[in-house]
Amino acid sequence: MRRESDGENRRLREEMVRTQIASRGIDDPLVLRAMREVPRELMVRPEDIRYAFHDGPLSIGHGQTISQPYIVAYMTQELGLRPADRVLEIGTGCGYQTAVLAEIAAEVYTVEVVPELAEQARERLGSLGYANISFHVGDGTRGWPEHAPYDAIIVTAAPESVPEALKEQLADGGRLVLPVGAAMQHLVRIARRGDRFDEELLIAVRFVPLVGGPRRGGEE
Repeated sequence: MRRESDGENRRLREEMVRTQIASRGIDDPLVLRAMREVPRELMVRPEDIRYAFHDGPLSIGHGQTISQPYIVAYMTQELGLRPADRVLEIGTGCGYQTAVLAEIAAEVYTVEVVPELAEQARERLGSLGYANISFHVGDGTRGWPEHAPYDAIIVTAAPESVPEALKEQLADGGRLVLPVGAAMQHLVRIARRGDRFDEELLIAVRFVPLVGGPRRGGEE
């Protein structure tokens, strides 16, 4: 069973969803429910708990961040997830986006380049009762071909261009959402239609760079 938050944190989550997410146009009921359910306060560093519901990203160490709540909700909505979907996530981080995906989709496969973050996320999400997530430490630019194809792929760090391996691992009708760029970044949504990939430019964003790996402990 998933660990219950105390009443105050649940109230703060509800307020976060109402003021930061629903008020900005996120209206997918599955996404809104997931954002209400996942205990963001348990995903941040202990010293940052008081900022857990802040309208912005937070450091999680190793040069990585937990994304702004609105961006998590926005990217998830753009994936157009359905309950039977199989999802690939590139960039497990602290596991927050992973948990949001797992609240909606049937199966989540997540890849993290930093071994320490991957292990922490595995322990954290296991303790919260998520049983539909598979973890892998490796180079996210290569995806996870052993479990392809995927109905949806989400990338939570920015490559300078779209990795071809990720496009190839999309199922027909699948959707890929990721930030692309270096100094200037935009979210891009790619939909596969047979051998054709339809690309749509979304909003301007700022993510940490997507790096190959795996990286060794202590690197920043």
